[in-house]
Amino acid sequence: MKDEGWTRDEPDSPCKKICIIHPESGLCLGCFRTAAEIRRWAKFPEEKRHELLAELPAREKGIRKRRGGRRRNSRSRRK
Repeated sequence: MKDEGWTRDEPDSPCKKICIIHPESGLCLGCFRTAAEIRRWAKFPEEKRHELLAELPAREKGIRKRRGGRRRNSRSRRK
């Protein structure tokens, strides 16, 4: 999503404005960057941004998304 009135020649941020960090992977579920990468995005050189953008699709595939509810313990307490 682009913000109106703000244009640059550099790659746009991949931010989707869904900022939730996955507890196991440490990746944002919106853009698939780490919290450190999100913080440093503005300071990254253009080449680093392009490298990171190329990695994001593979990161997305590596995240197991939960569909809600509680995680089941491997040892069921049912009797």
